Amino acid sequence: MATDLVPREIMHRAARRFKMLSEPVRLEILSLLHERGEMSVQELVEKTGQHQANISKHLGQLAAEKCVKRRKEGLFAYYSISDPTLSAICMLVCGRLRQEAGAA
Repeated sequence: MATDLVPREIMHRAARRFKMLSEPVRLEILSLLHERGEMSVQELVEKTGQHQANISKHLGQLAAEKCVKRRKEGLFAYYSISDPTLSAICMLVCGRLRQEAGAA
């Protein structure tokens, strides 16, 4: 009996994770969190220029997939990246795209 290199369940979970990374606003949020470590919703709104409802929606989706974690302090919620592989994936892909752009 052959063992799958990547079990089907893991493939489905990987597809969901890549789907999270397919939205430019979510990538911008993750990039900011990577740079700063932790940010409030309001800080993310200010830095992205997006509406608070839009940022909150994307943060909720990222949190549901365990890409970010939330810390509550008084009236404020602070978010940070909970999966360190996300930064590595984004840096790898963006680095390659920069190389391709430079070669064109």
